[in-house]
Amino acid sequence: MNPISADGRRVLIESVIETLNQGEALLSEITDDIYVRKLAAAFNASIGGHYRHCLDHFRSLLNAAAAGDLNYDDRERGTLIENDRFASLNATRALRDGYRDLADPCLDRHLKVTCKTSYDANGSQSSPSTVGREIMYVVAHAVHHYALIGTMCGMQGVATPASFGVAPSTVKHQAELGNVKT
Repeated sequence: MNPISADGRRVLIESVIETLNQGEALLSEITDDIYVRKLAAAFNASIGGHYRHCLDHFRSLLNAAAAGDLNYDDRERGTLIENDRFASLNATRALRDGYRDLADPCLDRHLKVTCKTSYDANGSQSSPSTVGREIMYVVAHAVHHYALIGTMCGMQGVATPASFGVAPSTVKHQAELGNVKT
């Protein structure tokens, strides 16, 4: 496997920062009540629960970039980040700083990634990967959760930016077609 180019490394790190910035902007616009409200139509989940889940993945990867193997199943539910918008804002800022400080060579670091993918099989599955590849995953994962968060905001009368929860490739495609909504 070839190493990631310097430009590719920069874009990967910027994609994390862009995604975390979108989350921070949303958290700055909603109320504490909206952040923690569980919605029956959304499987009794809250925006805080989805957002905490995204931050867990970003945190797990950042820790693995420095320490080694990555286990996406190793996370806590019901944490302060899930239930306190201010704590979530602080965690977002800390993660953003951590990714900004991530040394470029780390993106080529090989990892053993563990994650439960089967409903029927016992235990979790493992596969080789790299920090750079996992950055692509956690950003895409967050974008999909942001789409759910955006829907949950809409259910509560909160508008989100047109590109919130929309994949970067879709935003680009819409721009090329002249279908960009603001």
